[in-house]
Amino acid sequence: MSEHFHVNTPLLESINMSKLVGTTVYLKMENSQPSGSFKIRGIGHLCQQLAAQSKGVVCSSGGNAGMAAAYTARKMGVPATIIVPSSSPQLVVQRLQDQGATVKIIGKVWDDANAEALRLAESDGLTYVPPFDHPLLWQGHSSMITEVAACLGPGVKPGAVLLSVGGGGLLCGVVQGMKEAGWTDVPVVAMETAGADCLNAAVKAGRVVTLDDITSEAKCLGAKTVCRQAFQYSQSSQPAIISELVTDQQALHAVKTFLDEERVLVEMACGAALAAVYSGLITRLQNEGRLQSDLRPLVVIVCGGSSINMEQLAELTRKLQR
Repeated sequence: MSEHFHVNTPLLESINMSKLVGTTVYLKMENSQPSGSFKIRGIGHLCQQLAAQSKGVVCSSGGNAGMAAAYTARKMGVPATIIVPSSSPQLVVQRLQDQGATVKIIGKVWDDANAEALRLAESDGLTYVPPFDHPLLWQGHSSMITEVAACLGPGVKPGAVLLSVGGGGLLCGVVQGMKEAGWTDVPVVAMETAGADCLNAAVKAGRVVTLDDITSEAKCLGAKTVCRQAFQYSQSSQPAIISELVTDQQALHAVKTFLDEERVLVEMACGAALAAVYSGLITRLQNEGRLQSDLRPLVVIVCGGSSINMEQLAELTRKLQR
C-alpha cells in the first residue's frame, strides 16, 4: 500500500479542558483530515483494497462517510455515487457535488438511503462502501491510535480515550488500535446524544436493538442500529467501554465552547465526545469510581464533521433553545 488518503493529524494539548478535569487533555484533531473527519482513514483503506479496478463506488451517508468516499474516489479516478437521506443539509449535498460525486436523495433516514445504495451496487456493479460496519474500515481507523501512541511515547498510556458513537465504526477502530498498542487496560468513554443512542440502548438491553427513530439533532450519529462488533466490544472488559449519554443541548454547548476556546468548529456528533469534559461527566465517572481519581492524561478523538457551518450552528441554536 503505497499511498494513504488520510493525513497524520496533530495531537494537541487543550489548556482549557485540562483545567476543567484536572489532568492533561489531548485532542486528536481528526477534523483536519482532507474530507473533514476521521472517516477518510477507514474508507480510504477500504477503497484501496476493494475499489482499484471498480466501475465506481456507492456509499450511503448523511455526511462524513459520503465526503470521505467522494474524496477517495476522486483521488483514485473512479466515479462516486453518494445516497443521502432527506435529513441531510443542503450544505452536505453541495460539498459532495464539489468533490465530483453524483448525489441522490432517498428516504428519510440513513437506513433508507443504505437500502438504495445496496440495490445500486447490485444492479450497476458498483463497489459498496459501508459507512461504519466493515473490518477494513476498522483497520483503517485504528491508525489514529497508532499515531497517538507514537506521540505519547513508549510506555505512556492515557487514563481514558473519549469518542462519539454513531454506528460504531470509530469505536471498533479505536478498540482495535488500543489492542495493538497494548492499551487494553485503558477505558473508553463512548458518548452518544439522547435520541441517537443505538449503542447505549443495546448496552441497556444486553443485545443489539434498533431504535424506532432518530430524534437527536446530531444527525451524523444517526444510525438506528449499532454494528454488532461495537456491541460485542461493549460487552468485554478489555478495554472497558463506558457508554454514556448527553443531551442535544449539552452537545451544542460543547460545540460552541470548543469554537470559542480552541477556535475550531465541529459538528454536533463530535460535540457529544467533547461534552464528556465540558458537562462534568468525567468528574462524575471519577466520583462513581468508574474512572481513576488520579487520572492519567485523557485523549479526546475530535472526529470533526463536514456538515456544519455558521448558518447550521445558528439553526441548531434556534431549534434547541425552544
